[in-house]
Formats: sequence, C-alpha cells, structure tokens
Amino acid sequence: MPQYMCSRCRRIVNMAELFALPGVRCPFCGYKILYKVRPSIVKEIKTK
Repeated sequence: MPQYMCSRCRRIVNMAELFALPGVRCPFCGYKILYKVRPSIVKEIKTK
C-alpha cells in the first residue's frame, strides 16, 4: 500500500487515512501538499 509524507508536518500517511477525509489532505495538520514515499530498495536492471 503506498505511503505519503506531508510536506508541513513530515508525518507518514497511509492510503486508508487519506480516504477518511474528503479531498486529499493530511489528516493531522490539514495541509494539501503530500509527497509519495519511495521504497528504500533499489532495482537493478541488466543491460546487454
């Protein structure tokens, strides 16, 4: 499940918490700008 981080309060928000409120807002501070948290695993792709 994707996670998002609020740009104001820096808290991690799950998708289930985002759908609890109307619109896309941080459920803790109400700020509208959220960043998607990238996984810490780096994918390596073999090339020819």
